[in-house]
Amino acid sequence: MHSEVADSVFQVRVYYEDTDHGGVVYHANYLRFMERARTEMLREKGYELDVLERDPGILFVVRRAHLDFRAPARFNDLLQIKSAIIHKTPVRMHFQQDIAVKEKHLCSGEVEVVCLEAETFRPHVIPAELLQAFPLSVHP
Repeated sequence: MHSEVADSVFQVRVYYEDTDHGGVVYHANYLRFMERARTEMLREKGYELDVLERDPGILFVVRRAHLDFRAPARFNDLLQIKSAIIHKTPVRMHFQQDIAVKEKHLCSGEVEVVCLEAETFRPHVIPAELLQAFPLSVHP
C-alpha cells in the first residue's frame, strides 16, 4: 500500500498524550493524524469543513479505513503524513495516506470518505467544483 505519490504533505509532532503505556503512539491515534492531514489537504485547496457544513450543507465521514502498521512512532517524533486521492466517485473519495518519521515508513492506510447531507446524514453528491479540485494521483 505504501506509495511515494503525495498530493499533500502534513507534519504533526507526537505528544506524550498520543502515546500508550509502552511509550509508543497508540494505534487509534494514527487515524487522528490521518484525519488532520485530510482536513489540511482540503484547506490547502480553499475548503473549510465548517463552511461546507453550512453551505452547501455537506459533511465528509469515514466509511472504511484499512491500516497497515510497520514500525512505531514515539514521543516527540515529527511525523510526515502524505495524502493522495486514488479513487473518487460523485459521492466518495478514497485516500492513500502514509506516515513516516524522517525516512522511516511507519504506517500506511486507505481511507474511504463519503459525502453526506448535513441535516439528514443521507448520501449527497460532492459539489463538482470540489471534486474537480482534487485530481486523482497517478501511481507508478
